[in-house]
Amino acid sequence: MARSRTGGRKAPLARSVPEDLPSSRPSLASATLPRVWQEVGYRPLPDASAARPLFDFSAVPWPDRREIALGWGAWRAAGGGVAATERLVGAVVAESSGRALLLHGPVVIADDGGALEIAAQLVAAVLDHAAAAGAETVFTRPQSLDRVWVRFGFIPVPESTLPADLAGRPGSGLYAWRGGSALWTLRETASA
Repeated sequence: MARSRTGGRKAPLARSVPEDLPSSRPSLASATLPRVWQEVGYRPLPDASAARPLFDFSAVPWPDRREIALGWGAWRAAGGGVAATERLVGAVVAESSGRALLLHGPVVIADDGGALEIAAQLVAAVLDHAAAAGAETVFTRPQSLDRVWVRFGFIPVPESTLPADLAGRPGSGLYAWRGGSALWTLRETASA
């Protein structure tokens, strides 16, 4: 026996979120606020070249380009008492091409076994900064940090997805991030 519909067709459901609401993307001011996690301070690098000694010490290639789009550092208190100073123990920098970024690092020098968590906090900070700045895709080299990249939604992608002016950097393998979602196609990046 067939069912009959009484009362005609129902009207389509209205959107539950008004279209004039602001984006869920954080503001640049809030994304670049300093943060502290387990006695390590994280903040944007005022001068990215301050991170160069960490990269040199770790034998991680420094970006060839003259201008670094953004960078974050991790500082830990060094010394004690009233005259305590801070020591840079980790950093990540990025170069840009349009709405794409290529991360270099994170590089962390920590002797207490917390290097992986410091690296993860640096990645979280730089992704917040990149999203607030309008970056669409963030690329990186794996550097044996697969656990960190997967945690934040990076996926392996072919070298051909890297913008031409970011290609040719040292390293093998390439990961990409788009707002923490691995649900995107490579056709989108190839046409851009």
